[in-house]
Amino acid sequence: MDRQPSLFGEAETASTQVVARFAPHFDAWKVQARRLLSDETSPEHVWWEADGERAAVSPPAEPASTPRVPKAFVNMARAASCHRSEDRWALLYTVLWRITHGERHLMQLGGDPDVARLTRYAKAVRRDVHKMKAFVRFRAVLEPDSEDCEPRYVAWFEPEHGIVEYASGFFKRRFANMRWSILTPMGCAHWEGAGEVWFSAAVDKGAAPRGDALEDAWRIYYRSIFNPARVKIRAMQSEMPQKYWKNMPEAHLIPALIRDADRRVADMERQTREQDAPRCGPRPASPDTENAAAIARATPASIERLALQAKTCRNCALWQPATQTVFGEGPSDARIMLVGEQPGDHEDLSGRPFVGPAGQLLDRALADAGLERERLYLTNTVKHFKFDSRGKTRLHSTPDDTEVRACKPWLDSEIGLVDPELVICLGATAARALLGRAARVTRDRGRPIAWQDRRYLLTVHPSYLLRRGHAAANAPDYRRFVSDLSQALRWSA
Repeated sequence: MDRQPSLFGEAETASTQVVARFAPHFDAWKVQARRLLSDETSPEHVWWEADGERAAVSPPAEPASTPRVPKAFVNMARAASCHRSEDRWALLYTVLWRITHGERHLMQLGGDPDVARLTRYAKAVRRDVHKMKAFVRFRAVLEPDSEDCEPRYVAWFEPEHGIVEYASGFFKRRFANMRWSILTPMGCAHWEGAGEVWFSAAVDKGAAPRGDALEDAWRIYYRSIFNPARVKIRAMQSEMPQKYWKNMPEAHLIPALIRDADRRVADMERQTREQDAPRCGPRPASPDTENAAAIARATPASIERLALQAKTCRNCALWQPATQTVFGEGPSDARIMLVGEQPGDHEDLSGRPFVGPAGQLLDRALADAGLERERLYLTNTVKHFKFDSRGKTRLHSTPDDTEVRACKPWLDSEIGLVDPELVICLGATAARALLGRAARVTRDRGRPIAWQDRRYLLTVHPSYLLRRGHAAANAPDYRRFVSDLSQALRWSA
């Protein structure tokens, strides 16, 4: 039988398959797929050979035409190309061939065997990407040869599929202001804070750091949001498989939290029964009546009297869904007052400011800054919790200008009674309420501002640090937050 040159410059017989060699990534596969389509090479005559050591073959002198295919195929094919199955490249070309040869609407046929397998591969990859986004934990590493003192944040992850490059865009956008590396046994991704993400060869787990100093804050946050009444072990292990636990700082808390869940739920039920138990004797006085009597007994022009009066505030509609008014607390002669935005879920239930995850982070930052919470007065601009309901979860919602103005008289009265030497505004809502719309936290942060015979200091709200990511990822922001708070020692002197 006569031999003829193959599409790729190698001698092949007409009866053998064409060998398509390419670098193992989607863009290289597209180059080869276009060439094969232009030569009308059917899928059964192609042997796909992904070779990480070889660059993709050079394009032909006459560029192959680009086939028009549905966007749904391109998106699904890009995801499926990361699957670990060796037949993925042949499957992609088979579906592509069918779409470009009379089956234009193939992707709409979910029951087709090729489409079903392609969909299964893409879903597996996207599920793996979701796990990577959820369970990557960065740890701070100081590089001895670095020109600056900023650490590099390094994470270890063990994916099931080759998703490192596919998922890198999310981490570039999410952690754009820090230098990071994600190490995996299937390749590594690196970001220098600018330019493009670059990739390197696979490494073993020994190359990854084991921990850092800020992981305790992440554990505190996880313990505070763990709900013992909603523990479903099988569902939790399905969403967060145990194979990821070894790389997560909070994972060692889970067994103890699960063991303690039944006791905590029993305590909650007992407290509820005691509160709802029928009582003998006269009908108790209404809360309004009791509060009026307490106000009458309180010292005039005092924080105690002001807090009692605020309990029945109806200046805006926030009192209706909230559990209670959350007033400020601290010494009435405090030299420093901290003003946040509004109480959160934990504060709304307890009736005290700054006791939730943000409050715990604030306590730690105050201690690191040399400030004692017991000597400070802490309050919020808005005294009721504003939230959106998502099932049983209450999500924070930023108060609008009308609600801020409705609470302003209470805040002004607090400041007048305490008469602090320095007011620290935690976040934009507090800054605008006290200094007007011209105040900008990003611009004025960390420097004293004199306004109406009082000094103010602007910084971020601790919840901002929590939203930035886990404790290891926001170390520079946390250090700056502590630095801002430490200025209060000098400016309040």
